[in-house]
Amino acid sequence: MGSRVRARWAVAALGGAGLLGAVLGAVMIVSLPSIIRQQVYKNVRIDPSSLSFGMWKEIPVPFYLSIYFFDVINPKEILQGKKPEVQERGPYVYRELRHKSNITFNDNDTVSFLEYRSFQFQPDKSRGSESDYIVMPNILVLGASVMMENKPMALKLLMTLAFSTLGERAFMNRTVGDIMWGYEDPLVHVINKYFPSMFPVKGKFGLFAGLNNSDSGLFTVFTGVKDFSRVHLVDKWNGLSKVNFWHSDQCNMINGTSGQMWAPFMTPESSLEFYSPEACRSMKLIYQEEGMFEGIPIFRFKAPKTLFASGTDYPPNEGFCPCLRSGIQNISTCRFNAPLFLSHPHFYNADPVLAEAVLGLHPNETEHSLFLDIHPLTGIPMNCSVKLQLSLYIKSIKGIGQTAQIEPVVLPLLWFEEGPEDTKSQPSPAAQPDRLPSPFTPLLQESLSGQPTSPKA
Repeated sequence: MGSRVRARWAVAALGGAGLLGAVLGAVMIVSLPSIIRQQVYKNVRIDPSSLSFGMWKEIPVPFYLSIYFFDVINPKEILQGKKPEVQERGPYVYRELRHKSNITFNDNDTVSFLEYRSFQFQPDKSRGSESDYIVMPNILVLGASVMMENKPMALKLLMTLAFSTLGERAFMNRTVGDIMWGYEDPLVHVINKYFPSMFPVKGKFGLFAGLNNSDSGLFTVFTGVKDFSRVHLVDKWNGLSKVNFWHSDQCNMINGTSGQMWAPFMTPESSLEFYSPEACRSMKLIYQEEGMFEGIPIFRFKAPKTLFASGTDYPPNEGFCPCLRSGIQNISTCRFNAPLFLSHPHFYNADPVLAEAVLGLHPNETEHSLFLDIHPLTGIPMNCSVKLQLSLYIKSIKGIGQTAQIEPVVLPLLWFEEGPEDTKSQPSPAAQPDRLPSPFTPLLQESLSGQPTSPKA
């Protein structure tokens, strides 16, 4: 009798334990996502106690700037009205060092900071040296000539005389180091002497001279400590809530983040917006695909074809015009009225007429598209490849002899790529991560443990 009672108690106990386990399992299934969300909220906000703060303050992985120049093969023929021919040279690779300074937490749930950048040439990663010579358009001569097109003839003749006296020509042959970081030009000194407010450069003139050992402006962004819905979004840049470079309120808006981290819990319906001081505008990337990067689940976002489209092809971009062609953006209004244009390399995603007008250009998606790979659960970038091209509009200007018979053309100067050392890898099909490569943060290790690729799950 006693054994039967004990057996019944054992069965009852096991049944109770099983029921308790089932209940606890159900509770865990319901509560675990909430716990994970709380940990992510806690650790991706901008707060000295968060796990991501150190990575936000200073990029923990090597970052590189790769420069590709367009060496002009036939400068004499261009002056005679022939089609330009260029040869891509490079990459010339620089280690890009970034760190935030003057970090100030404000009372309105924002933080202000300056991010400083410096560049160190990497000979072992480059195809060439800084002493290599490159034939390029003389930006000071050809740019100033286009800017003078509608000025009185007497002034243009005076400019021709000044160019001749100073030995200035339409094309120049200078070293990579000079083009990047600056060279002495007598024309700069003359302009600063007689027209002190016309030109911002006071010393050496170089395409990247103002970027080395400089900051990208004062950013003020939301920390997400009090209101997580606005985490990482830009509140102001240099004290402005919108810029005044463009011709519509929509194009002047400062949208998105500062381009380093985004809000967590992304879905395929999410987009990536960020403000770029170098481009003087906000940019928006769209979801392309889901995949893996070194064992970590990612969403890849890429630049849409509409990014640099003309206002005719994409009406929201009308404020960036006047537009010469679709696929290139006129940035003269934020670059001292010089006829400079921003686009994808080799005029990828642009009007085919642009690439056809210059021999030696071969646009393709694999080499020239812009993308960012984001860990969707945390909003942390895993990989990126920011590729942009700078071009100069040149043409013959009546009254300025140095422009001779140049046919109107948008001539590429260079294109550059910013990202980690290997940015050309494609995301692999989605699968469960089996390892975490250094130097990713403990936040990723915690949030990825046992979690599915999609934050919807």
